[in-house]
Amino acid sequence: MTSDADTPGTLLDTDALRVRIGDVDVTDDLSLHVKPGQCWCLLGRNGAGKTTLLKTLAGLRRPDGGRIGLLGRTLDDWSRRDIARHIGLLFQDHQDALPATVLETVLTGRHPHLRAWQWETAADIEAARAALTQVGMSAFADRRLDTLSGGERRRVGIATLLAQAPSLYLLDEPANHLDLHHQTELLQGLRRSITARGAALFMSLHDVNLAARLADHCLLLLGDGQTVAGPTGDVLTLPVLERLYEQKLEQLTSSQGPVWIPA
Repeated sequence: MTSDADTPGTLLDTDALRVRIGDVDVTDDLSLHVKPGQCWCLLGRNGAGKTTLLKTLAGLRRPDGGRIGLLGRTLDDWSRRDIARHIGLLFQDHQDALPATVLETVLTGRHPHLRAWQWETAADIEAARAALTQVGMSAFADRRLDTLSGGERRRVGIATLLAQAPSLYLLDEPANHLDLHHQTELLQGLRRSITARGAALFMSLHDVNLAARLADHCLLLLGDGQTVAGPTGDVLTLPVLERLYEQKLEQLTSSQGPVWIPA
């Protein structure tokens, strides 16, 4: 099953994409079309290759076959700097090698838009402060990163991506270290702001119920290179999810739509 590929204005597309980890296929023949204003969730069991796929889509590792396109051009035709202006990647975990403040860290998101040796402008600083406000971290601008909790550091990472302002946001487990309140409030706000300006959001999640609330499209890594992709309502069905997680599930109905729990 593939996404609605005939809608115009594709940001990112893949054709017969093959991604492997050692001798294990993550995807074998993936055709994907991510459009402006869409929110995608990537789901799969532990070790299915979600992080590897995101890094491949971001151009940080070469695919093992097939093609990745960005705005109609093969990803190989773009410079690394130009890719960074259009694709932003939030890694699953951060390792901060150098001491820095929160504001200094968020300002690194502006670097793809600066000339060589150019200092950040007042507009860049304003964009960084606005991003911190959006994630509820404006009061932490002068704090050192090593004084933050895991959840606070996660929000700084998201703010850095917001300051970067790419066309496509690739987020690897953005709910990591976030409590239930920040998972729903922050990620729903992120989805609204990103899609409202015509960008797209593509994120991996462990929580299928959170994915059902956030995403209009889903990509499922079933194992052995097999995938299912398409509108959320078509993809997140009981038989497909039981196959995905190798677990019997019970489907319930809530005010937000269907939810799934282990049977």
